[in-house]
Amino acid sequence: MWQGDGYWLVRFVFQRGLALLYLLAFLVAANQFRPLAGEDGLLPLERYVEGVSFWDRPSLFYFVPSDRAIAIASWIGVVLSALALVGVPYWLPVGFATPVSMVLWAALWALYLSFVNAGQTFYGYGWESMLCETGFLAIFLGAGSVAPPFVVILLLQWVLFRNMFGAGLIKLRGDDCWRDLTAMDYHYETQPIPNPVSWFAHRLPDRFHRVETFGNHVLELLIPFCYFAPQPLSALAGLATIGFQGWLMVTGNFAWLNALTIVLAIPTFSDGVLEAALPISAPATAPTPLYLEVLAIILAVIVIVLSVQPVRNMLSESQLMNTSFDPLNLVNTYGAFGSITRDRYEVVVEGTADEELTPETEWRSYRFKGKPTDPERRPPQVAPYHLRLDWQLWFAAMSPTPRRSPWFPRFLAKLLEADAETLALLAEDPFDGEPPAHVRAVRYRYRYTTPEERAESGRWWARERVGTYVQPISLEEGRGRRRRLR
Repeated sequence: MWQGDGYWLVRFVFQRGLALLYLLAFLVAANQFRPLAGEDGLLPLERYVEGVSFWDRPSLFYFVPSDRAIAIASWIGVVLSALALVGVPYWLPVGFATPVSMVLWAALWALYLSFVNAGQTFYGYGWESMLCETGFLAIFLGAGSVAPPFVVILLLQWVLFRNMFGAGLIKLRGDDCWRDLTAMDYHYETQPIPNPVSWFAHRLPDRFHRVETFGNHVLELLIPFCYFAPQPLSALAGLATIGFQGWLMVTGNFAWLNALTIVLAIPTFSDGVLEAALPISAPATAPTPLYLEVLAIILAVIVIVLSVQPVRNMLSESQLMNTSFDPLNLVNTYGAFGSITRDRYEVVVEGTADEELTPETEWRSYRFKGKPTDPERRPPQVAPYHLRLDWQLWFAAMSPTPRRSPWFPRFLAKLLEADAETLALLAEDPFDGEPPAHVRAVRYRYRYTTPEERAESGRWWARERVGTYVQPISLEEGRGRRRRLR
């Protein structure tokens, strides 16, 4: 009764999708973790080691806090993800396929958990814990010709349910604009990293925005209950979720949140449904090994116990979003965009080669890969890749000072030193690798141009200066602030 005889193809497709996201996540870690949270990162790794105990936030880097270990772990993760993506365990004899698969997926989970728990603010996103939770369940799906344990399929649906339903509840309890159906009047303009379609989505008629906001409530609050229904209702609910996430991917850059939600929707289908849509069919399956069935039942008991606190939080009037309740991120609570910002603020970082500052000093802007800086630049498409610095700058700009962003002064010091790894996080260094004499940060309010303004000027954004985020500082002043962070 616990065997998923009709879910071999579901497992196969789900594992390929999850492996692809793991591959992307480890590539992001290889490119960004060291300048952000490495030995000499914006939030140095020693802050994690000295700030928490291993049992509170377990990570391999707690014992080996070095950039070399970070590089080795990230590239091992890339290789293991590639092996999972091409389905290496499926090449093995039936008696070896599942044990090798379990070891492979367990290694991926442990490695990525190490990055999440040591990454501090730069890894504090809901899709990080969701990738860890989903990756842990994947350990117990089996491989080869054996049928997956059906209980693990149900547990994956449970992750999807909490992700969607939690997001729906926090919206109803949060900002008034979700209840009066005006949220989408602001969302496309104020989301963290707009993409090339966002400007056009923002300009859609108000009536469309009301309908899509109402549709958001239906898709997040009602549809999730159908994930557990018999076919074809479960598949229809999964298809609706995939369509919803696809629209979010078309109109914004949310890292791999939407892609991971789509992957999690795959277990709402059955092999029969997938065979009707894909040019492949499931083979005859062997029974699920007894040891895997037993492990799956033990896993279900653990998940049920650990779900008590997340469910209590989800149903609470003081619901927390994107929160983990255990150090291994096994069962978490989710929820996004409970509040919608009405105005978009941006921190523009500028530098100058002038040793003496005067009213005539020429300031040149650093350009970032994702977030708006140049009003004439069309918003780029970067998702499902994750630009962690750009995301944190979006949060930082909400405050008129960097008081809540302790990494920001250190970032300015890195620019004053022309640190190569930090500059690699940017799209353009106006000083071509040479250190500026001074840097500063200016806060602007950005808004989309109207169609008439864009036709006349070619600009996607209009902006007005609203304050100075950080006064001009020199290298010596920047290094002093950098030392204080340690």
